[in-house]
Amino acid sequence: MLEVIEIEPANKATASVIWLHGLGADGHDFEQIVPMLELPETIPARFILPHAPEREVTINNGERMRAWYDFIPHSETEGKNDIETSRQQICELIAIEQDRGIDPGRIILAGFSQGGVIALHTAMRHDVRLAGVIALSTYLYDAAATEQEMNDANLALPILIAHGKFDPTIPIMRAATSRENLIRMGYDVRWFDYDMEHQVCVPEVEEISRFIQEIL
Repeated sequence: MLEVIEIEPANKATASVIWLHGLGADGHDFEQIVPMLELPETIPARFILPHAPEREVTINNGERMRAWYDFIPHSETEGKNDIETSRQQICELIAIEQDRGIDPGRIILAGFSQGGVIALHTAMRHDVRLAGVIALSTYLYDAAATEQEMNDANLALPILIAHGKFDPTIPIMRAATSRENLIRMGYDVRWFDYDMEHQVCVPEVEEISRFIQEIL
């Protein structure tokens, strides 16, 4: 079971946002964004910020760090087994929220970079309808396999994609290709790009807040 940070709303939670960090970070990475969202009391959402396991990462010369999967340069199927393991771990977190009384239709998966890969990978295969996905500075992993494995329960799922125009880590064209694949597969994609690199900016946070309020 993944270790997590939980941020409870002022009122009893009726929704959950499971937010996955990027490579080399941890659950604390997006902790400060939660109050910045300024969600109204009418949307009492619990934020769950899991820590990825530590593993050796090829692109960083085999250094051990928190990662959702091994990142291998120029590989279309990098860390395939790791990604599937991470998907199962996020499914466990979804199940825990359901056991706590949260309707799965009020559970959002969010993620930055590697975390966004796992959020998309999990939501599109999940067999119970979720609320939506927030995919930040990320991409769709193995579109061909996803098209074969996606579950009808989450067809047309609302997906917010936000990306930096000058991202040197995940070029915006990779995100744009992911967007086109997701639209072709029938998902409800909202696209936003910003004058930034591999990061998150204030206007993006404001858009995320609007998206959460819309789908919850």
